[in-house]
Amino acid sequence: MHVRMVIGFIFIKTHPRTEVQTYRTLMKLEEIKELIPLFGEFDLIAKIEGRDLPEISRIVLEKIRTIPGVEETMTIPGVEI
Repeated sequence: MHVRMVIGFIFIKTHPRTEVQTYRTLMKLEEIKELIPLFGEFDLIAKIEGRDLPEISRIVLEKIRTIPGVEETMTIPGVEI
């Protein structure tokens, strides 16, 4: 049986001058499959995977937003078509 995962794209804004340390800390989370630095309103975008949307929410609230340096997040869930 194939287990389907839900994908979320998390835009992350960091406190000034904390981008590198925040990036290194985020890279340690096993749920983050990709992490890309950005220029613009947000500093990073993370691709995460979870079993369902409640798990995606839990990852963002309990793991990503609690990291020192994370100022703001915006979550875009992926959908199947």
